[in-house]
Amino acid sequence: MEHKPRADLEIAADLTPIDSRVPMSREERLARWVEALERDPRRILRPLHQIEFRMPNERRAIREDNSPLTVAYEDPVLRAEGLASDRLGDAIDFFQLSDHDAHTAFCSCHLGSQFEASYAAEGVKALMKRSAPSQGGGVFRWMASALLGR
Repeated sequence: MEHKPRADLEIAADLTPIDSRVPMSREERLARWVEALERDPRRILRPLHQIEFRMPNERRAIREDNSPLTVAYEDPVLRAEGLASDRLGDAIDFFQLSDHDAHTAFCSCHLGSQFEASYAAEGVKALMKRSAPSQGGGVFRWMASALLGR
């Protein structure tokens, strides 16, 4: 490994600290997730399986290849903001989701075996309509209206 003085490195790279930016709010993070999902609206995604039957530690570790959580984790901005993985627990923490919202928005019992990214984007938009993570009902109302065709 070659060591160089900082002055030499500044010629080749921008060494401005990235901590000078303001972290994204919950709403900005969710909006960015919607954007990521809408980049390829016909992409077929997979739900997380049987969230409600898992013990809390198992539930946090759940992941599925090509899930809505995968789409979020593929986004470099969300990763730079601190999204640690596409595991359910990391998404719950990062997007400030309740367990109920996560179950309703991502579980196979609500979504079937596959769905389009545009459908997932609508679910995330429903999460955005809630003013605070502790308030419920946003995703449930969206799912009910989607299922009833209203």
